[in-house]
Amino acid sequence: MSSHYQEVPDADIASESMRLRSAWQADELPSRQRKLVDAQLANYRQGIPIDVFDVMVNVLRKLTHGGANTTVLEIGCSSGFYSEVFSIAQLPVEYFGCDYSAAFIQLAQATYPQLRFDIEDATEMSYSDEMFDVVISGCCLLHIPEYEKAIAETARVVRDYVVFHRTPVVVGRPNKYFRKKAYGVETVEIHFGEADFLKSLRKYGLELIETHTLSEERDPEDSLCINANRTYVCRKLKR
Repeated sequence: MSSHYQEVPDADIASESMRLRSAWQADELPSRQRKLVDAQLANYRQGIPIDVFDVMVNVLRKLTHGGANTTVLEIGCSSGFYSEVFSIAQLPVEYFGCDYSAAFIQLAQATYPQLRFDIEDATEMSYSDEMFDVVISGCCLLHIPEYEKAIAETARVVRDYVVFHRTPVVVGRPNKYFRKKAYGVETVEIHFGEADFLKSLRKYGLELIETHTLSEERDPEDSLCINANRTYVCRKLKR
């Protein structure tokens, strides 16, 4: 689903990030992604483990203690397929989804008409303060140039816990920026310098309580750098 990675030189980061900021709104993306998702969901229904699903389900089960009526917002929900993941796993949560892409939201509403989906900019959402018990930032932060604004907004609308799911990070280095193809559409992907990323979480009142590593490898071109994909679970600090 992601290919043709090219690192973006520091001098071009700002212009490339802004040029491709709306790439995820492309009309052709939802159907292309959904083909992959449908295959994964079919396997998951058969009890075949899907690591990214399993991590999120286990995290949410622990945070909700199996209780009903926990409100969960997924930012960057795409077609809302995590609502189905949670249903398959029999998690009794009240799911809401939002995405920057009208095309993704249209597909989500058509696929899961019983649920609420909204078109929202992660850096400036219309939801009220502390509206949701748990907020999942669903692998979207890496496509947002103004990601600190998105972290601040995520912290604003949550009451208890935030999960930054499937976050690409580099250990021992600052942010890296890449131009890539996602389902055939050109976009920018940020790999966050982990130390600075964790500082940003603390800056906006989010305390890290768990980290789950989905993948990790040493950079073949930089022996002091580790590339990883991680899920960060945070508690909102009360003021």
